[in-house]
Amino acid sequence: MLQKKISKVPMYLLVVLWAVISLFPFYWLAVMATRSSAEFFRYPPVMIPGDRLLENLKSLLTVIDFFRAILNSLLVCVAKTGSAIFFCSMAAFYFAKFRFPGRKFLYSFILFTMMIPTQLLMIPQLIMMSKFGWVSTLKALIIPGMIPAFGIFWMTQYCTGAIPDELVDAGRVDGCSTFRLFWNVGFPILIPGVAFLAIHTFLTTWNDFLWPLIVLNNQKVFTIQVALGQLQGMHTKTDYGAVMCGSLLATLPTIIIFLCCNKFFIAGIAAGGVKE
Repeated sequence: MLQKKISKVPMYLLVVLWAVISLFPFYWLAVMATRSSAEFFRYPPVMIPGDRLLENLKSLLTVIDFFRAILNSLLVCVAKTGSAIFFCSMAAFYFAKFRFPGRKFLYSFILFTMMIPTQLLMIPQLIMMSKFGWVSTLKALIIPGMIPAFGIFWMTQYCTGAIPDELVDAGRVDGCSTFRLFWNVGFPILIPGVAFLAIHTFLTTWNDFLWPLIVLNNQKVFTIQVALGQLQGMHTKTDYGAVMCGSLLATLPTIIIFLCCNKFFIAGIAAGGVKE
């Protein structure tokens, strides 16, 4: 028994080392959020927190409307996450458990859209948003991404292995409608997979920068990533302390959400990777 424990020591040390390496950028971000811009380029780097957190926070709130940007990002993330959970789960349930004309073609077409680089779609999307009058509105961020192709793909794979065909057949015998089969029979079983999709969609939307930068030109609707990007263009000398302070505060919501849903996140990945 002792020999087995000793043999695992290198593996534990490797895990601890990897954890330290992974967490170090966040620690350095927290340290620099309490330091001045001059100390940002010091060598050797500063590793101990300073006493300029309040000054950097004041500078951040003076330059950009930080809390409005946070609220805008939360609205976009919640709307896109909620719609992805509902529509992707419903589409995946029908793709996985029903046979209908054109099913394979439609599913293949959805997979094909995942292969198209996002950058190639931005100009056509921008033209469409301009035609609809949605430029510089949150609708331009929410509606085009309400039903992500990855969400349908992920939930279809999860649904195929998680929901037995016999359970669906039993629901049909009991007289369930098609939607009721999904909502009362399928959806409760899909919760772990839905949790993974929710976290993935929220984090991807929260960290999105390029599309909001292109389609938004009004500071009142800036998301947090675009607002932080303005810190380097509004002054001749960038206040790196304010940039780091804003980046630290913008990271906290994603960390909180991940910690709260960590169990479902891991369970969703594990269950989705197993086929019975």
